[in-house]
Amino acid sequence: MARRCELTGKDVMSGNNVSHANNKTRRRFLPNLCNVSLISDTLGASFKLRISAHALRSVEHRGGLDAFLVKAADGELSDKARLIKAEVRRRQAEAA
Repeated sequence: MARRCELTGKDVMSGNNVSHANNKTRRRFLPNLCNVSLISDTLGASFKLRISAHALRSVEHRGGLDAFLVKAADGELSDKARLIKAEVRRRQAEAA
């Protein structure tokens, strides 16, 4: 399983450990991923996603999973999240 957020696309970054003597060795910065179940109000279902803590805060700030997905760009979403987004848009179009 890739260490990548399914909603924001945040993934592993690389950099250096720098010692007091200024020796540099390579290291990895891992995203803070959480396994969560998010509920879609439009679909009336919950979805298990692996997202970063920052994305979880963003979902809450935007007003839920549906609002987040509608605003999100398709390029940063995972395949699973894109399918959820398409279903949400279809249901919203039917309701309107």
